[in-house]
Parts: sequence; structure tokens; C-alpha cells
Amino acid sequence: MAISFKTIQTNMSMEHVQIGFMPPADRIIAENLAQLVAFGQTKGFDFVVSPLNSPEYERVLFKDHGPQSLELATWRAGLEAFRPEDLVVRTADHADYIVGTLPDWQEFDSKDAKVRLHSELALRQQFNWISHLGLGGVMLPYPSSTEPLSNYGRVLTGSLAMLAYTTCWFRVPCMDDTLEQMVDEDMQGMKSWERWNSIRNMAGPESKLGVALELAGSLPSDAVLDRWFAEPVKVIILPEDIFLTNNMGYPVLSKRHQQVVRSFIKHKPTFIISSSQLPKLVMNEFSDDALERGLSSPYADYVRYLHRTQDAPGVIDQFAVGYQDYLQAPLQPLQDNLESSTYATFEKDPIKYQQYELAVERALLDRPIPTEGEDITVIMVVGAGRGPLVNCSLRAAERAKRNVRVYAVEKNPNAFVTIQNMKASLWGDRVTIVFADMRTWKAPEKADILVSELLGSFGDNELSPECLDGAQKFLKPDGISIPANYTAFVAPMASNKLHADVSAFKDLAHMETSYVVMFKAISLLAQPKPIWVFEHPNRQDIPLDKDPLSNHHNIRTGSIEFVSEKGGMLHGVAGYFESVLYKDVMLSINPSTHSPGMFSWFPIFFPVRTPVYIPPNSTVVLDFWRLTDTRKVWYEWRVSCRFDGVEIHASPLHNVGGRSSSIGLF
Repeated sequence: MAISFKTIQTNMSMEHVQIGFMPPADRIIAENLAQLVAFGQTKGFDFVVSPLNSPEYERVLFKDHGPQSLELATWRAGLEAFRPEDLVVRTADHADYIVGTLPDWQEFDSKDAKVRLHSELALRQQFNWISHLGLGGVMLPYPSSTEPLSNYGRVLTGSLAMLAYTTCWFRVPCMDDTLEQMVDEDMQGMKSWERWNSIRNMAGPESKLGVALELAGSLPSDAVLDRWFAEPVKVIILPEDIFLTNNMGYPVLSKRHQQVVRSFIKHKPTFIISSSQLPKLVMNEFSDDALERGLSSPYADYVRYLHRTQDAPGVIDQFAVGYQDYLQAPLQPLQDNLESSTYATFEKDPIKYQQYELAVERALLDRPIPTEGEDITVIMVVGAGRGPLVNCSLRAAERAKRNVRVYAVEKNPNAFVTIQNMKASLWGDRVTIVFADMRTWKAPEKADILVSELLGSFGDNELSPECLDGAQKFLKPDGISIPANYTAFVAPMASNKLHADVSAFKDLAHMETSYVVMFKAISLLAQPKPIWVFEHPNRQDIPLDKDPLSNHHNIRTGSIEFVSEKGGMLHGVAGYFESVLYKDVMLSINPSTHSPGMFSWFPIFFPVRTPVYIPPNSTVVLDFWRLTDTRKVWYEWRVSCRFDGVEIHASPLHNVGGRSSSIGLF
């Protein structure tokens, strides 16, 4: 049964993977197209790939016609429709089951002006016919010439609007054997990406153009393949000749190919099995063909097996469903009162609270046992929310066998209702609850341990430094702050999808705003590096028992250099944090040290207004500022790139004076 191709991009799920079949283009003609469709349906394919035109259509190049030819002039003027012999796909029958391909004789960047022009005019005629038929998809050929693709990009950019309801894929080999003959082995595959990148940049971020990436027997390095995860790879083409045969006679992929395919499966592409031979399309029901006819494609079955046997999603993957590559504004807990659902989401993270509980326990064990007056250690939980850190502190005290008195300070009136109920039903006299802003509360006594949960995706972007500056006057001179410090990390990154989503707002403000994002379709151009750190308590800048007179000590500046060995497109900056809660007890969302199973924080994304091409082995410089005035805190950032010691790009300064985004202090 035909499956509507228009639903492929939106209805793919972990239960089903869409797989198409592509026979050799020169073997499909109008007379056997219906048989190809029937074969695909019988073999369990979701669609088939067929040439749109027959070889006869190459006549429109008019190679033997001079400029005065009436036939040539008539066709150029658009006064001639397709001839029946020009087409393989002649009717709309099975239009939702067919993906059309265009011939490779169309050379949009040919040195011959007539070939360039006629290739373009032919494309427009083809796109009009595809739109008329309502084909679900069309696959554009990868140019065989080594010429720059500037005219191809221009033609596509101006023509894609003609395909209102048709998915459009640009076919790209993972390695370009012609262009990469003299390329170092570890860089092979980048030429293909660069050619696609030139087309994509001309088409713009709003283009519906996707990638059909064709794998080969030899694969690029993981670092090169990683670039494709930041691109709109909608299709993976698997030629039958890259499969091996196992002991049972069934096709399988090498371990390296399996690894690559499984990595792409996480991004939910469509698959195409391409064959260099035309299978028997019409089978004799009175021969052995009858058994063969009833069997599905072993190649497609193998892809379904890989899809079905993926590792079960972990805790983070399960939590991230619906959040991946979704732009979210960072929380502003000082300016806004968080909703109950937000608290509930954070409280589902077991790892974070295990680490907090361990940190409090170790801090209690390191504190001297009180000898004067009451045998009590005072813990103050500031920004208590609905009370999870209070529970952690009480459990830690039981494990450490210490008597504690806990204060829970919270300024959100709605959350305070919850901790009132917690005190009445669970905590009793062990906990004193306080409805106040930690920065202005007058504590009745000094704390041994100050516990807070104010970290943001960038460490300091939810104003943990400003809040704890006001709260540290509660601490005894030798008191402990949990967390003790947190470090912000940055890395240059590529993500065509995220940049396109920000660009869709069509204004400066969104381009100068940071977003919390569960990264998926991204590629880091270099590994993250630390850019600044905050430590608590801050005895150096804030007098004992006093509030800070200004916030200038929380200004930070960082300029970090990265060498991008493979290069790529820079669409923005990825931000992460690491935090030392106490001694060796840590929390981290930095990829290299990520706390296993923790999902309370997603990374942060700082876009750049205009994507930047980063050549291989060039130096990327990220300049960041954390700035403040009496009412707000904001970030400013810029990126630059040097190649062979020469600056080849410098972006404008983003978010000057916090004009587009800031974090309110009140």
C-alpha cells in the first residue's frame, strides 16, 4: 500500500523507519515504472526513486542548433511543453509513492553559456511538472564537474519556491573521489561538505532543501562525519555494494558502517537502498519467482534491524523528548516566580540531588562537632523552592549522625505554600521556614553550611553570584558554601537548524538572545574551554557581614582561542558549566565531564548574526563579557577567525549594553 511521502518528515518514529528503493536510473522507462512501483510495494519499501525524465530530454541542450534556430527559440520562450518521450513519470498515478530524480547532464556551472542557460530553463520546466503531479519528493544530482557551484546555488535558490508541497533533497556523496584525490586521509570527505555548504549558504536558512547523504565503502573520519550532524540530513543512501554477506548469506554492514548508520538513526532520517542492477520487476507466479515475490528486501530488513536494536534511550534521552533542538528562554528566577510544573521537572532529576546530599554529608563530617551550647550544626537552604534541598540536608544529617537546624528561605509565595505544608506534615521543628529574599533577610544566627540551587546552564546566568553575595553574610567566618564554585565553558558550534529557527524571527533581538537548548543536530568545531569562574563565599570582594556596595566585582571578561582542525560553519557558541559542590563532589554539563544521567540543565546557545565559514586549521577567537548595571546583568559576545595569522572574519559585537536580552536583578 502506498504511504503518503508528505508525512515522512513528520511521522517518523522509533517504531517505523521509512525506506525507499532506487534502481539504476538508466534502466527505468515509462513502460516499466508501474512495475517498479508494484515491486517496491511487494518488497515492503515505503517509496521508490525514479528518474523524472528519459534520456531523450537531453535534446533541450540543442547542441547542434545555432542561436537563430526557431525550435531553440520556441523552447526558450516556454512555448513548448514536455513531449511524451521526454518523460518517465508521465502521470500522477502513485505520485505519493515516487521520488523523482533529475538527470546529471544539467550542468548549471558549465563553461558553455548555452548549457548553463538551458539547464536552468529545463529545471524550471521540471519543477513545474513535479508541482503539477504532486510528487512527494525530488532528489537533485550532485554535479559531476569540479567547477564552483555558484550558479547552481543561484538557480536552486530562485526555483525552490516552485515546489510548494514537495520535499527537495540535494544528493551528496560522503566522499568526492574526484576532488579529494590529493587530500590528506583525515580530511577526506570535507570537499563534499564544502560543496553542499556553498549551496546551502546561497539558499539561506529558510530553505526547504535537505541533504541525501550517500555512504560509500570507505567512510570519512568521525570528525568529518560529525559536520553532517549539524546539517539537515534527511536521507541516508546505502548502495547495495557496500554491504557484506554474513555466514547465513544475508547482507550486513561492517562494524564501522553500523556505527555510522546507528548514529544517524538518532536523527530520524529516511533511508534509500540503491542498486546498481535492475531487479526482476515482473515475476512468474508458476516458477520459483513466486517465493521470491513474497519476501521483503533483505537490505531493507537489515536497516530495520539496526533501527529496532538501538540502545534503549537513557534517562536523559527519555526526558529530552520534545526538547531536542527546541529554543527556550533561560529562567529568570529573581524577576519571575517559577511555576509548580517547572519545580516538578527539576525535582525529577535524581543525580543532582544525590550529589547535593553527598556534598552536605561530607561538609557535615568535616565540620568540628559543636562543643559549646547546643550540639547543633546550622544549615541554611537559600532559594529552597518546594524543598528538595531541605530533604537532602536532612537525609545527609541522618547519614552523618549530626544534629542540625535547617532554615529554608524562599521568596516565591506559591512555592512557600508548598514548604509550609512540608513543615507541617514532614519536617516539623527541625526546619524553620522563612518567606524572604535571601539578599535582604536578617538571619537570627550564623550558618555553618549555606546550600543553594541557583545554577543556570552557563553557571552564572540565573544570577547565582548576585544572590549568594547577598546571602554569604549569614555564614560563619569558616562556613561552607555549597556550591563552592562554578566555571563557564564555551565552544564554537555549528547547527543549521538552530540558526534557521532564530533567523525565522527576522529581528535583531532574537539574534542577540541566548537560549537553553537540548542539543541534537549540532557539531562542535572544537572542544569546550573554560572562560571564567565564580567562587563562594567571596571573602576577597565582600567585607565580612556586609552586603556588596556594587556589582562590579561580578563582571567577567574572557577571550578564548580554538584551533578548528576540520573547519566548518560557525552558527553560534555553545555554553556549559562545571560546578564543585564540595571538594570532589561535582555537577557538570560539560560534555567531557557530564554527570551521568543528570538532566536538570541543558546547554546554552549564543547565536551569531551571520554564519561564519571556518577553514580547516584556522583559529577561532570567542570574546565574551558578563556585564552589569544597577538593574540587570547581560552578556556581550563576538567571534573572529584567523587563518595563517590573518584575520579573515570579525563579527559585530552582539547585545551591546544588553539592548536585546538581559537578566533582571529585581
